[in-house]
Amino acid sequence: MGFDGQVRHEQRSPSDDPLTTLLDQVRRGLRDLDDGEPASYIPELSRVDPALFGLSLCALDGQVYGSGDTTAPFTVQSVSKPFVFALALADRGLEEVLTRVGAEPSGEAFNSIRLEPGTGRPPNPMVNAGAIVTSSLVAGDTPQARFARILEGLGDFAGRSLDVDEAVYASECATGDRNRALAYLMHNAGSLTGDVEEQLGVYFRQCSVLVTCDDLAVMHATLAGGGVNPVTGKRVVAPRHAQHVLAVMATCGMYDASGQWMLQVGMPAKSGVSGAIGVALPGQFGIGVFSPPLEEKGNSVRGIAACHLLSDQFGLHLMRAVDPQRRPLPPRSLHGAPLRSLR
Repeated sequence: MGFDGQVRHEQRSPSDDPLTTLLDQVRRGLRDLDDGEPASYIPELSRVDPALFGLSLCALDGQVYGSGDTTAPFTVQSVSKPFVFALALADRGLEEVLTRVGAEPSGEAFNSIRLEPGTGRPPNPMVNAGAIVTSSLVAGDTPQARFARILEGLGDFAGRSLDVDEAVYASECATGDRNRALAYLMHNAGSLTGDVEEQLGVYFRQCSVLVTCDDLAVMHATLAGGGVNPVTGKRVVAPRHAQHVLAVMATCGMYDASGQWMLQVGMPAKSGVSGAIGVALPGQFGIGVFSPPLEEKGNSVRGIAACHLLSDQFGLHLMRAVDPQRRPLPPRSLHGAPLRSLR
């Protein structure tokens, strides 16, 4: 199926909607921020237009709000990790998955060559080593069957069929020696089983799936809503699996910036070297941001800034104090109300 870059639903909000106006204001305020550079170690990613900048939000009623380049396709990269972790949990169960991969923050870079002493497990599913293992745990008797399950699962989270960017996949394979080193190290330690090159092929292909900002917003809204896609109404994973994924995202999703992110932004999130960031606020909405220039830790410069603005201005931090007589309003309640009512 050809990639058309569109979320297939009829619930996109009009351009004069208050929340769309808010997203426009955030994007316009940050579009001249020119720090960072697109990822260069994967050649295909370095060719992406650094001016692209999209911001989407999906509420739990299925309404999608967006500003900027929300339908521009890009590869999902590491933002796939929470969703493949969810599929592994659905296929294997938490107990079995945790025998092969940990759930602790590493405090190190996404491509760190570090395994847990004594067990040989990678520290968590959000770093490359852990994601290679969780990818191998998805159901399927062959690499082709496992990837078919992953691609279908990612599509279920997004609410539409997804495709692979074959040029990026080839680039990943050609430049993936560090991931190969990780995989062989884990194979030697026993946390990764099977043919190493076949397992890596599935992982590289997983990272090369094409998505949009709108897709990321819907995918993270699916996690925020306990595993039900708010656009299609389909249950993708069980509530407990969505909860487990969000917990690990909160502590590990932004790599060695995860603590600072949770301190300042306070929402479970996952970044990728394509310039994507996905955010889930449990029980309320999902956010997708895309802007290719990255800071030194591999996170989108504009994406981080946009999430900071939204969290600060509208009190979205999970740990904020809330008046017991007043609950935070979901985005769909903004119609006709002041934007400050999100607080």
